[in-house]
Amino acid sequence: MNIKTVLSLPLAALLATAVAAPASAAVLTRSDGIYVRCDQCGVVQSIEHNVTAGRDHGTAGAVIGAIAGGVLGNQVGKGKGRTLATVGGAVGGGFAGNAIGKGGGGESYTLRLKMGTGGYTNVQVKDASAIREGDIVVVDDQGNVSRVQ
Repeated sequence: MNIKTVLSLPLAALLATAVAAPASAAVLTRSDGIYVRCDQCGVVQSIEHNVTAGRDHGTAGAVIGAIAGGVLGNQVGKGKGRTLATVGGAVGGGFAGNAIGKGGGGESYTLRLKMGTGGYTNVQVKDASAIREGDIVVVDDQGNVSRVQ
């Protein structure tokens, strides 16, 4: 073997891999062995369930709402109408204050994705019931996630 042949073999191998898989191509492999080429796609590494506790001020809200509703109701009408408006305002204010005092809770999911480009990203979604670890997903410009079939 001459020196040209020895030097040309590694160069040929390097060129073959460069043509077969360009550096900018994002290629992922599905569980069934199908290759997916997508720069906005990623493999789900983990799914974290996030629960945000609501405010626990329902009783205080009900009391404050009942007082405010009673005061406002007392400003309406005369005689028995005023009494009825005061009671109605207190009851309505109590219900509204209770609801406001308990509000603010919710739940979401954080998906940890290994993107096809090699980096990692976290995406927060409201519902991840159709997504499992290992799934390939696509993330659109608005941050919505959907499984690649």
